[in-house]
Amino acid sequence: MRSAAQILRESATIAVVGASRDRGKTAHAVPLQIQRHGWRIVPVNPFADRIFGERAYRTLADIPFPVDLVNVFRPSADATQVVKDALAIGAPAIWLQQDIYSPEGRALAAEAGVDFLENTCIAVVRAVHAITGPDTPAADRG
Repeated sequence: MRSAAQILRESATIAVVGASRDRGKTAHAVPLQIQRHGWRIVPVNPFADRIFGERAYRTLADIPFPVDLVNVFRPSADATQVVKDALAIGAPAIWLQQDIYSPEGRALAAEAGVDFLENTCIAVVRAVHAITGPDTPAADRG
C-alpha cells in the first residue's frame, strides 16, 4: 500500500467526486489548489457542466479516459458507493477527504488491491510534502 505522498506523486489525473461550483466550499477550494499545483482535475458533479475550467462529468463511469486517483468530497454515508464506482472504472487509488470514512469501502479497496485513504486532506499532504503535479496528464505519458 502506497503512502499518501506516494499516491499524490504518482498521480497525474485526479477525478474529484463531489467537486463544487461554490467557491466558498472546501470541495471547490481544495481541488482548485491541487489543479493550480499541476494536476489534471476532472470534476464529477451531476449538476454542473464545467468546474475549474474543466468539463464536469455526471458520474465516474462517464469519464472516457483513465484516472490515477479518485478524490472524494461526499458524505461518509455516500462513500461506499463512490468506492464501488471507483473500483468499477479501475481506479488504482481512492482518497476520502478529511472527516470522510467508509469501513466497507476500505474493505472493498483492500480486497481489490487498490490504495485507499480516508480522513486525509489531499491539500495538506501536498503542502506538507511540497509535492507538485506532473507536467502532462496520465493519458499523455508513454
